[in-house]
Amino acid sequence: MTAYALQNLKRRSDGELILDSIGGKEEGFEELVRRYQRPITGYVSRMLGDYESSLDVTQEVFIKVYKSLSRYSSEYKFSTWLYRIAHNAAIDHMRRSSISVQSLETENADGTYQLQIESPNPSPEQDRERSEWRTEIDEVVKRLPEAYRHLILLRHSQDLSYDEIAEITDLPLGTVKNRLFRAREMMRDIFIERGFSV
Repeated sequence: MTAYALQNLKRRSDGELILDSIGGKEEGFEELVRRYQRPITGYVSRMLGDYESSLDVTQEVFIKVYKSLSRYSSEYKFSTWLYRIAHNAAIDHMRRSSISVQSLETENADGTYQLQIESPNPSPEQDRERSEWRTEIDEVVKRLPEAYRHLILLRHSQDLSYDEIAEITDLPLGTVKNRLFRAREMMRDIFIERGFSV
């Protein structure tokens, strides 16, 4: 493929690439994979806690996506649809691997608390501190029950909206907000237990 053709593909919207793929143009689907393979692998890896398994699950995800493209509805964002497939594939993998997926009770909360982990224009020293802080956050997130961890990853690692998370996880919006609120409270407790003031 020429550099010009590749640039042309990169400028096309997800919807145009989907139409290309459905129409038999393989390069359309290849561009979708190029766009989303890394973030999907990262998301799945954090859900599973195992990079090697995440590669297999990500491959499964894109096979499912390819086979299902004709059923994709453009009323939804492609990325939301894709993350939902990835979420379900990771859950299925955990079930097959006998990793427990816990069901959680809904608690009443307004869900307005936001986890702040970044500061603008960091200095090199702040970069190092941020890197250490991210490592600490990753450790705390790993200690959350699976269902809470999934929601935190979707919200803060993938920067998805509450509505998108509800759609991906097939949970009511209020439940997503409540569980995210509870997950943040649990994270705060774990940070305190680990000697951090939050």
